[in-house]
Amino acid sequence: MHTLVTIIGAGLAGCEAAWQAAERGLQVRLYEMKPHRYSPAHQCEGLAELVCSNSLRGADLGNAVGLLKEELRRCGSLIMQAADATRVPAGGALAVDRDLFSAWITERISSHPNITLVREELTCLPSEGLVVIASGPLTSDALAEELSRLVGERLYFYDAIAPIVTAESLDLSRIYAASRYGKGDPDDYLNCPMDQEQYAAFIAAVKAAEKVAPREFEKVVHFDGCMPIEEMAARGDETLRFGPMKPVGLPDPATGRDPWAVVQLRSENNEKTLYNLVGFQTKMTWPEQRRVLRMIPGLEQAEFVRLGVMHRNTFINAPALLLPTQQLKSDPRIIFAGQITGVEGYVESAGSGFLAGLTVAALVTHEEPVLPPQETALGALIHHITNAEPKHFQPMNVNYGLFPSLTSRVKKKDRKLLLAERALAVLEDWKGRIETRSNRATE
Repeated sequence: MHTLVTIIGAGLAGCEAAWQAAERGLQVRLYEMKPHRYSPAHQCEGLAELVCSNSLRGADLGNAVGLLKEELRRCGSLIMQAADATRVPAGGALAVDRDLFSAWITERISSHPNITLVREELTCLPSEGLVVIASGPLTSDALAEELSRLVGERLYFYDAIAPIVTAESLDLSRIYAASRYGKGDPDDYLNCPMDQEQYAAFIAAVKAAEKVAPREFEKVVHFDGCMPIEEMAARGDETLRFGPMKPVGLPDPATGRDPWAVVQLRSENNEKTLYNLVGFQTKMTWPEQRRVLRMIPGLEQAEFVRLGVMHRNTFINAPALLLPTQQLKSDPRIIFAGQITGVEGYVESAGSGFLAGLTVAALVTHEEPVLPPQETALGALIHHITNAEPKHFQPMNVNYGLFPSLTSRVKKKDRKLLLAERALAVLEDWKGRIETRSNRATE
């Protein structure tokens, strides 16, 4: 097979996509702009450079990212092979020697007979052939401009992300369902009421909390629509009461009156297993977010599946633009992969790249890509980014709140392990199907 696939970006997603496509007999041209041009965060010439932490996060199956690692490991992921080969002690997490990790992947990619590594910046998309765009959250300005022409106003350059909590961790005895002024479905929002004393204590904690200082290239003018809560609190103690914590039109059934302030939670998915803290973009450090936000009535035991961030991050509105295969709806020969799709995290990026590699391999043989079951971590993550509500779409880490519910009632402490066991069981059938197809393609 001599079909040429162009992959833009040799980070974790691009390298994984290139490897999977090449292993299935495709000829891959992988573009990497380093060392001729570096993003503000990259420093090394090697591929798959880890720019933030050297940790790939939790390794056990009680954590959804641990399950995702195991799924990728069982499916022959290049990134997981590299991580296991360069692992360093990190307790319950999977951490790597970042230099060895990059060198290991660079050597494998460079020596693969079906991969041509091109060290130059690609600023225009090829007009023919399959193209995988895996340019990452710090896509170069020239390529971002090209992508803007491709997807229009659905390309974003800064994250202003509010935290997300699991529904099962909420204290519903202190929370009530209601939409402002009774408009819409009352179950669309949950409301956490505060009295005057609770509000004052919360504002003081927000002001005193440790904040994350942006790096020079991440400094951004905050617009009113994505103002961090600490910026609003600094403008005056009452500012949040006239912004995201406005209580007007949300009477508390316990009193029949509007509370002094209210924090609204909006459902993040159709299953209502995850809730977003509406308007709570924040620059507080993650430990401070956990401490301060648990002061909100009903969130004392909140389980955070995503914490707030405000940083530069180029990504597309995936549910509006992509098919479940990560193909662009308006031009299916173009496939997106990695953080530019709205997945968040190293392992999630590798998983997105893995599926992109399978997609291009299927397309060149004119077969329908075989999507991973939604019960798996791979399937749950991709289903979310391609089926979420486009109006409120924001990047997301894999978490068990994205998975279909179990069919029987189980103890809360057993739920995650049972979800993991179910995922690995259905993974085997899917894995067998893609392996059969791969064997046919390389014969």
